[in-house]
Amino acid sequence: MSNTKLETRFVNEIAGKFFVPAYQRGYRWNTEEVTRLLDDVYNLKGEGGEKSKNYCLQPIVVKNLGENFFEVIDGQQRLTTLFLIYAYMYEIGGKFFGSPKFSLSYETRVKSEDFLSNIYENLNMSEANIDFHFMANAYEKIKSWFESKGEYSVIMPDIKNLFAYNVKIIWYEVDAGEDCNAMFTRLNIGKIPLTSAELVKAMFLSANLMNGRKQDEIALQWDNIEKELHNEAFWYFLTNNSAQKYQTRIDLVLDLKSGKKLGERDKYATFFYFDDLSKNKNLNEVWREIVQTFLTLKDWYENHDLYHKIGYLIASGYKNLSSIFKESQGKTKRRFFEQLDEFIKDSIALKSDEDYLSWTYDEDREKIQRLLLLFNVESVRQNGENSQWFPFDKFKFGADGKNSWSLEHINAVNSKNKGIQEDWREWLNLHLPVVKAVDEELAKKIKELLGLKDIQHTGFEQLKEKILAKLSPDNGADDDDCLANLALLKIGDNAALSNSVFDVKRDEIIKLDMRGAFIPFCTKMAFLKYYTKSEKHQIHYWSDADKENYVSAINDVLKNYLAQPI
Repeated sequence: MSNTKLETRFVNEIAGKFFVPAYQRGYRWNTEEVTRLLDDVYNLKGEGGEKSKNYCLQPIVVKNLGENFFEVIDGQQRLTTLFLIYAYMYEIGGKFFGSPKFSLSYETRVKSEDFLSNIYENLNMSEANIDFHFMANAYEKIKSWFESKGEYSVIMPDIKNLFAYNVKIIWYEVDAGEDCNAMFTRLNIGKIPLTSAELVKAMFLSANLMNGRKQDEIALQWDNIEKELHNEAFWYFLTNNSAQKYQTRIDLVLDLKSGKKLGERDKYATFFYFDDLSKNKNLNEVWREIVQTFLTLKDWYENHDLYHKIGYLIASGYKNLSSIFKESQGKTKRRFFEQLDEFIKDSIALKSDEDYLSWTYDEDREKIQRLLLLFNVESVRQNGENSQWFPFDKFKFGADGKNSWSLEHINAVNSKNKGIQEDWREWLNLHLPVVKAVDEELAKKIKELLGLKDIQHTGFEQLKEKILAKLSPDNGADDDDCLANLALLKIGDNAALSNSVFDVKRDEIIKLDMRGAFIPFCTKMAFLKYYTKSEKHQIHYWSDADKENYVSAINDVLKNYLAQPI
C-alpha cells in the first residue's frame, strides 16, 4: 500500500527542517523570478473591501526522514525564496512577523543553513560560492521590492496575511521507499512537471484516505478512462482542442468536473478543487462523481442523435463541452434534447434585417461555415438512424494533422488575378484538360499562351474570361459569393485551384477522395451533382439550376432549425 501524503497547506504552515540533496542543482532563481512570485502574491489582495483571491503555488515534493525532517525532491527554488521573504520580514518587523518556521540546508554547501538563517548579516559572504551569490541577490531583490511598495507597516502585514490565509502550496510527501534520485530526474531533468491529474490521482491513492483494494480499483478505472479518451473519434467529439494541450487526456474530465477553463492561469486549479472537495466529502463519493461524469460523456458519444447535436455545437464553436455539460445537469433527457435543439436554432439565427442569402463570403464567413457544417452533420444524422456517423475527428484534424475547416467557392468567382507567371501557368494547366473536352479551339489558344516565354497579364485575363464563359455560363451572377455557391472544403493553400471552375475542382475532389482524404458529405454530394434533378443535369459547370437544387436540399435538411426558408 502507498504511504503517499498529498494535501494543500498555507505557506504560513510550512514547518520543519528541509534538506536539499546533492543530486539537485543549487539555488538559481534570478531577480525576475523572485519579483514574479512577490507580484503574484501581492496582486491577490482585495481592493475596496473586496475579499483577497486564493492562489496555489506549484508542488513541493518531499520525503519524510523522521522527526519533522524532510528531503526536498522538487520545489527547493520556491521553498528557498519563501524562506528569504520570511527572513527579510523578520529582519524588519521582528517578533511581529516571527522568524521562519522552517530551515534549509544544502548538502553541497556545508554552511548553507547558517548563511540563510542570518542572511542579513552574511551578505558580505555572497561571493563564497555561486549558491550564496544567487541567495544574496534574491534577498536584495526582496528588499528593493518591499521598499518600492511604500510603507512597511502596510505592505508586510498584507504579505503575511496572504501567506497565512490565501496562498497555498501543494504538499506532496512520497512513500518512504521512493527512489528520490529517480523521481527528481523525472520531474526536472526530464522536464516533466507534476500535472494536476497526477496530483489528483495521488490524492485518491493515498494510504491514509483509501484502503488497498479501493486503490487498485481506482487505478484500474483511471487507466481505462485514459485509454478510452485516446480514441480520436471520442476525443474530437468532445473538444476542438488538440490533445497536445493536455498532459493527460483524463485532464479533460477532471477539468470539466472542477469547472476549470483551458488556459486558466493556475495550472493546479483542478487539483485545488478536488483537494477542497475531499475535505467535505468522502473520496469514494468524489471518485464516483468523476466516473459518472465520464460515463455521461461516453453515453453522449454512443447515442446517435446526441453525438451529432452536441458534436455540431462544439465543432461549430457555438458552445463548448463545459456549457453543454452544465445545461444537462438536472434535466430530463427529453428536456435536454429540446435545449440542444434551441441552441442549434440560435447558432444559425438571423438578425431582423437579414436573410440567409444576404450572408456573403467576405462579411459572414463564420455564419456560413456554421450553417454548412450543420447541413453536413444533419445530413449524416438523418441518413439512417445508426448507419452513418459524422467524423468530427477528421473534420477538425485531417490526414495532414491540420485543422480541416475551410470555406470554398464551388465555382470560381470571376475576380482579377493578381498573381505572377507561375500562378497563371498553373491555372491554365489545371483548366486545359477540361477545356479540351468541350472546345478544341479554346484549348489550342491555351497551349499557345502557355508556349510564350512571358505571359502578359492582359492576355491572361482575356483568355481567362473566355474559359470561364465556356465552363461557367452563369459566372458573374450576383449570388456567386453567397451560400448557394459555397461549400466546406479544404484543398490546401493552392490559390490556382481555389480560383478554379467547378469541373476542375470536381476532378481534384475525386482524386482526394480516392486517396482517402476527408471530404465533407454534402460537399461530395454537391460536386457529384447528387442534389441536381435529372432533367436539369449537366456535369461541367455549377449552374443556376444547381444552385437552386443545392439550396433546396439545405432547406429540406435544416427545416427544423432555419429561421425561414432560404
